[in-house]
Amino acid sequence: MFDSLSGRLDDIFTRLRSRGRLNEKEVDEVLREIRLALLEADVSLKVVKAFVKDVRDRAEGAEIHKSLTPAQQIIKIVKLALVDVLGEKNVGLVAVDMPPRVILIAGLQGSGKTTASAKLAVLLKKQGRKPLLAACDLRRPAAIRQLQVLGEQAGVEVSIGVSGTTDPVAVATGALKHARDEGFTDLIVDTAGRMHVDRELMAELGAVEKAIKPAETLLVCDAMTGQDAVNVAESFLAEVDLTGVILTKLDGDARGGAALSMAYVTGRPIKFAGVGEKITDLEPFHPDRMASRILGMGDVLTLIEKAEGVFDEAEALKMQEKLRKANFTFEDFLSQLQQIKKMGPLSQVLSMMPGMAKLPAGDQMDAQLPKVEAMIRSMTLDERNDPKLINGSRRRRIAVGSGTSVQDVNKIVKQFDQVKKMMRQVQGGKGKMRLPGGMKLPPGMG
Repeated sequence: MFDSLSGRLDDIFTRLRSRGRLNEKEVDEVLREIRLALLEADVSLKVVKAFVKDVRDRAEGAEIHKSLTPAQQIIKIVKLALVDVLGEKNVGLVAVDMPPRVILIAGLQGSGKTTASAKLAVLLKKQGRKPLLAACDLRRPAAIRQLQVLGEQAGVEVSIGVSGTTDPVAVATGALKHARDEGFTDLIVDTAGRMHVDRELMAELGAVEKAIKPAETLLVCDAMTGQDAVNVAESFLAEVDLTGVILTKLDGDARGGAALSMAYVTGRPIKFAGVGEKITDLEPFHPDRMASRILGMGDVLTLIEKAEGVFDEAEALKMQEKLRKANFTFEDFLSQLQQIKKMGPLSQVLSMMPGMAKLPAGDQMDAQLPKVEAMIRSMTLDERNDPKLINGSRRRRIAVGSGTSVQDVNKIVKQFDQVKKMMRQVQGGKGKMRLPGGMKLPPGMG
């Protein structure tokens, strides 16, 4: 996520840190480098110009060349400008006085609308709501079946209309009536993908919107689309009253151009971001948190929210007691690894930790996790509870049983000892790991 842009900005700021005060010429040089970094990240030229002007105006207002810490001042200004471009603050779905809240999903072919619809239903269900999905994509083969399968995975009902129906307006209005009659809190209408140059299909979308009068019309956009995402958004804006954007495949986009362009160009907030392939991988979009990630500052708040949804408090208290008494075992280590995996890829988790976004270790750890689990599962219960028992012959047996080498087993035992030692060191007075600035991780993370 934003790897390319983050890397370029990090190089720029690293060079800045070695300098003293900056004169006007040096500030111009930094801004030129930032401009090139944004263009290489496929950010819209219109947005790049506005962004650089914003940074320049803020820098002049702060008298950056007189600052004793110019690098820190520039980074602060760039972050503020990034937040402005990304939409300033998180904007959730609008509330309605009379349910159901109707949410119309629109977008290009292949942008991920159907999956995004199901993910949004899961997110709403977690909030205690009762969503209904409406299958109004009547043009793509198997689109209805895809939504039904995703609905089953999400535990959400799907309204498909009368068999053989070819009118999406009829299906949408039928689903709305069903939602009202059955007490659903939200109706998510998945429409057909369409090219923004196809006037007939765009008019069809407008007809559906007019018939069901949605509280929200969300444009689903593939983050990897790049600059063309802006043209797409403007075309949809001309046809329907967009209220927000869902960016999909944000985890697979190393550049980030679409994310940095959409909110500014459309004047509509990015409300959600798809950050993985699982049906639970949809997050509210927070501009300030995303700006921090781009600048390598981490995203502690999202990390804590993810952890709170994964770690069982009772189990966490037991783990803290084990750590306090130095009884942390391989069995506990395996349990912790499995819980952390529920938070997403370790590379993604590491990117949320301040200062760790640039480490390549995340991807390596994702690849190594299956081997680590196999080695631990090849240990006897006694060996898991007392790693000191793992002598040479036992290590050879574990290696054979897990399909690894003795060197791999030696490495995991050594790493376990290091982790155990580290976890003792980072405990605070009450046995909780502390983040920079005194912030505590939620139970179970330390």
